[in-house]
Amino acid sequence: MGTGREQQAPVAEGAPQPSEDSYRPVPLLVRVLAFSTFFFPSSMVLAPLGAVGTVPMILAALLLLVWFASALFGLHDPIGVRHPAQIGPIVFLLATCLSYVALYSGWTGPSTVAARASADRWLILILVSTAIALVVAETVRTIGHALVLVRALLGGAYICSAVALVQFQFGTNPVEWLQQVMPGFTYNGGDTTFQQRGALVRVAGTTFSPIELAVVCSMLLPLSIWRGVVDPRGQKWLHWLGTALLVFALALTVSRSGILGFVVAMVVFLPFLPGAARQWALVAVPAGLAILFLSVPGLMGTFAGALAAGGEDPSISTRTNNWPRVVGFFEDRPWLGKGPGNYLPENALHILDNQYLNTLVTMGVVGLLGLCCYFLFSCISAVMAAQLARSSSLRSLAGAVAAGAAVATVCSFTFDSMSFPVFALTFPMFVGLSGAVWLMVAEQKISETGGH
Repeated sequence: MGTGREQQAPVAEGAPQPSEDSYRPVPLLVRVLAFSTFFFPSSMVLAPLGAVGTVPMILAALLLLVWFASALFGLHDPIGVRHPAQIGPIVFLLATCLSYVALYSGWTGPSTVAARASADRWLILILVSTAIALVVAETVRTIGHALVLVRALLGGAYICSAVALVQFQFGTNPVEWLQQVMPGFTYNGGDTTFQQRGALVRVAGTTFSPIELAVVCSMLLPLSIWRGVVDPRGQKWLHWLGTALLVFALALTVSRSGILGFVVAMVVFLPFLPGAARQWALVAVPAGLAILFLSVPGLMGTFAGALAAGGEDPSISTRTNNWPRVVGFFEDRPWLGKGPGNYLPENALHILDNQYLNTLVTMGVVGLLGLCCYFLFSCISAVMAAQLARSSSLRSLAGAVAAGAAVATVCSFTFDSMSFPVFALTFPMFVGLSGAVWLMVAEQKISETGGH
């Protein structure tokens, strides 16, 4: 899993596309993990492993073990690959460990068996997320490598979006068919595939809930547009069909968070698109939205009603009503919180639906600072890389990564994002890609100065 940074350079403007051989350094395990995050339902687990026994989590844990073993035996040097985006997951992991130790040692008060089990699951999630981010940054070394990973990630997301379309159109859930052919796995619950909103039924695809589907579709939309513009393989119409599926799936969630994520994604991403592509996007986006609203009866009215509901909407009022409870928890344990993953409300009305508040309660100020680093460093470093990139393909890739990270950062104010398994394993891919584009730009500077 060596980095090979000194031998690789980013694809220059107008240069030929990388050969197929240059795609191979992206590990197969990383590509399978990217695809399976959206393909396999996270409600299906190996019973002995509990909630961490999903297919994507098992693959992510295997990736962590392979990465650690290869570093231990000197097969790659993780310390030699440095970029700003890696600061986020490392700081967040350290904050998690501090809160975890405080919980088990009793510093933050007595704990239950359920509390310690939740902390264990959270620590495993952050460990594998850190591994994903570091491995992606180490192995995605060129635009060609990025295309291979993005194809796998989008392939799973397109299937998820197609499932959402079937759920919406026919009222049936294809995920149940897959659940029946997963021997050894049992249904663990937690997913809410269908939710009523106004005149429509919201759908979730293969994710846990409509809001999760909306946010991850918003995150991936810029990458899908980038892939449609630069990918030399396959049929262009199929690339754009996949992009359309993401937009349709986002709309079928009837989610305000989805609208917010879409706006954030476009505002961040469009300035970094090549001129011609940007002009097409400015025409295609409003035209596509018009077709979407006209083709789905009741969609416009339901969206308008959701946006106009304001504080009278129960999903908003329950969020604001929980703020006094957050203040109380914070005053009791301000620095390291109740313990990672340890906000376990028995009443659904007490769910915070805000990852920042959730982290403040469970991991205190230390954890909140770690979470902010996790989200912001990847976004900021990708924006900086986009501004410094010379080739349009690299600039637009960095812009797409920055847009996805920005969506995650902003939408985590509107739902407890890290509690949702697809989001939690998708975001580290963006952290890794942020590091990758930063390193590609750094190599670009080295090549321009002749290695000095």
